[in-house]
Amino acid sequence: MARRRRQNKGGNLSHQHDILDGKAQIFRVAQSGDVFQFRMWIQGEKTHYRKSLKTRDLTTALERGRELGMKLMTNIRQNKKVFGMSLREAVDLYLEDRQQDVKGGVITQGRLTTIMSQMNRVLEILGEKTKVSELEPITLFDYERDRKVLKKNVKPVTIRNEQSTINHMVKFLHRKGICHFDSFEFRRMSIRQDDVGKRDSFTPNEYRKLTYFMRTYSSKAKASDEAERLEKLLIRDYVLISTNTCMRVGELRQLTWGDIERIETAYDADEKQIKLAHINVRPETSKVRRHRKIICRGGEYFERLKERQEFTGKDDLVFSSVNGTAKLSGHKWANHWNALMDGIGISRKEWKEERNLTWYSLRHFGITMRILAGVNVLDVSKLAGTSISHIENTYLKYQEEQMKTQAMKTFTFNSDGTIEHKE
Repeated sequence: MARRRRQNKGGNLSHQHDILDGKAQIFRVAQSGDVFQFRMWIQGEKTHYRKSLKTRDLTTALERGRELGMKLMTNIRQNKKVFGMSLREAVDLYLEDRQQDVKGGVITQGRLTTIMSQMNRVLEILGEKTKVSELEPITLFDYERDRKVLKKNVKPVTIRNEQSTINHMVKFLHRKGICHFDSFEFRRMSIRQDDVGKRDSFTPNEYRKLTYFMRTYSSKAKASDEAERLEKLLIRDYVLISTNTCMRVGELRQLTWGDIERIETAYDADEKQIKLAHINVRPETSKVRRHRKIICRGGEYFERLKERQEFTGKDDLVFSSVNGTAKLSGHKWANHWNALMDGIGISRKEWKEERNLTWYSLRHFGITMRILAGVNVLDVSKLAGTSISHIENTYLKYQEEQMKTQAMKTFTFNSDGTIEHKE
């Protein structure tokens, strides 16, 4: 069946009237069904502002046109953009301000990376070209629903944190006179107490598999050259150091050899030799921006890593690229993680979508094992650099007896809750 050709009603102006001493006009066009339109040239932005006045009555159109024109001229006198800033421009402005917070030591670079990711989510939902002036307090009322369209299994706590960051940006824009309100209204969320602060971690059996697999993963047989093997050995030591120090990812990856005060040789109650690492965690590398000093097992891992590294000055990174002093790239960290999870039989769907296992999970595992081994909560909080209430809310919710039973079947805890590995 032939497609019906659309009839062109024409775009010629009719019933045009100048208002505000010729600075603006109202008019009709056939395409708009004889509804009066408003038009005004905005010199500073080199374009016409046009809007429907939603009436066919001349008197009403003249009144609405004058009101709109006067409002636009007021905005122009106050140096406000008539067309407004796009959401993309607003987000960039906010991120520039947050970058200054990084330079000033207010937040870490890792926190800024998280904020950038959160801003990308709101851009996906609202669109980069959306004008801030078009937003209203209820625009993101159904953010939780819209967010789950992007990622079905996103956690409620993640959504809540994103909403908090979004409103922090809106308050910033409001202070700058860019946004006419200071916060979005979000639909009330229902978050179970068990989900608050819950961390994804490994089971003791999975961690045992990981430590055994890394021996093969870093072997000469699995490396194409010496540089690749050195990098895999670094990854192996990173895993072991992470679970023994319980340090955050950002803290570990910014750790320098100067932060390792010393490696102490000590003996436990059974006269067994152990290596203790004395580490200074600098406030500028910590999420909570506080200095702490920790003493932990695993000193031997630092010693053997230092023997292999070429750059070991006090300002050189402990976990640097093999061929220099720069950080190991995010791409390489991701590739190694993929390989490790595949090597211990955890599918990508499981670790990425269902359980969200990441490098951070090593810290969670280390803390959990110390709690289950009966280490004093205060001591664990000092080691991990987090509050006692956070430890209680996050890690004491696990089924202790069940996990203890599992743990005893796979390996033995040290008296202080650390994990020892014979290499």
